[in-house]
Amino acid sequence: MKPDRRLAFAAILLLAAVALAFARELRTPTPKVLTPTLTGKPELCLTCHQGIEEISPSHLLATFGCVSCHGGNALALDANLAHAGLRGGKNPSDFSVAQASCGGAECHSGSAADQRDHIQRAMTSVQATYAGAIAQVRRAFGAQPDGVARFGIFAITGERATSDKAVLSLARFDPVALGDPKPVQDFATNCLICHLSAQPLPQPYYYRSTGCTACHSVYGSDGLYRGGDPTISRTEPGHPLAHRLTTAIPYTTCNACHNRGNYSLRQMAFLPRSDLPTSGAPLPEDRLHDYYQPIGQFTKCEWELDCVDCHTSTEAMGDGNLYSSKFDIQYIQCKTCHGTLTELPKTAAITDPNDIELRRARLNGHYMLQVGDTVVLTERGEKLGAIRLVDGKFVQTLKISGQVRQVPLVMGSACQQKPDQQASRYCHECHAVERP
Repeated sequence: MKPDRRLAFAAILLLAAVALAFARELRTPTPKVLTPTLTGKPELCLTCHQGIEEISPSHLLATFGCVSCHGGNALALDANLAHAGLRGGKNPSDFSVAQASCGGAECHSGSAADQRDHIQRAMTSVQATYAGAIAQVRRAFGAQPDGVARFGIFAITGERATSDKAVLSLARFDPVALGDPKPVQDFATNCLICHLSAQPLPQPYYYRSTGCTACHSVYGSDGLYRGGDPTISRTEPGHPLAHRLTTAIPYTTCNACHNRGNYSLRQMAFLPRSDLPTSGAPLPEDRLHDYYQPIGQFTKCEWELDCVDCHTSTEAMGDGNLYSSKFDIQYIQCKTCHGTLTELPKTAAITDPNDIELRRARLNGHYMLQVGDTVVLTERGEKLGAIRLVDGKFVQTLKISGQVRQVPLVMGSACQQKPDQQASRYCHECHAVERP
């Protein structure tokens, strides 16, 4: 090669190297350092995830950072290296890693007395164990003599038994190893899609997370992300609406498991509803149509309110006991809020500035509560902070919309319901709403 050609070739190589270095420089973002006060260790996660939402007022980035909950490599800028070792993949609240991600005495595996035993309560709940459905199906096909739970999705021993309806432990449900009849085995294959450890169906209306965020992270019916993190696709379904935890849980989150279809004992299969748009588009104009499937019967308050407006966190998350049925833990009744012909709803005043209800109100953000307020009491003596006694009237602030409603009372009305008739079917006799 002639000298001038060698010189030209070297110049081309030099230009290529400069261009490559310049391109690499363009691709490499300027590091953005976050040093959370909880750990005092720098993290570079926000270099790529600039714009991501604060997960909640209780888990501020400035305090917790990202790695405390998610794991991963705090100082890596390469995506693969940074994400290596993430707990639970994209979900650190999955039950397989929740103790490592969310646990700790000051976090969510603390004492029951301090109302910080969330993980233990959630993992022993019927929504996690699916023990009730398993017991009833096994009973129906002669695999066990009664409806007492013996098996759950995973083996677990209760840390306490404070109810006479509680069972002490559950073995892992494996119908093949147990020699259960074929319908029970088919049930295990086709129908175990809605417990808190189950991966959701990748279909409109079924998008959700697992573990704690199965309830506390809100998804759109189309499964698309609408937040500010530039690294999350806006067109790939399977993401929550935003990187956010909430206790303002809309009915649509509950409906990802409840009210989306029915189980057929004859076919031993889950049959999805056929009356919803296949696009998964939200239905804000037709809440009644979306909320209840055609076979449902309900009263006005059962579709105007969201599930969390009536059901307590104890009913949803459990109380730490292992139960054989959801009916063993559900206890809210019509008279809880509406009273009876002879009695007003039970009430109690907020006197302790550390009352758990004050914390719940702050976390929810849609209703206000302060020391001195008088609120409704449940049959278990729990305070319902969103239902207050104001100037002699009971008013409820809805936990999702913040709308305020006056609660109608049975006392002084023409209602003839008896105090021991608290099942919804008694209300439906007079107050049923027909879905078009």
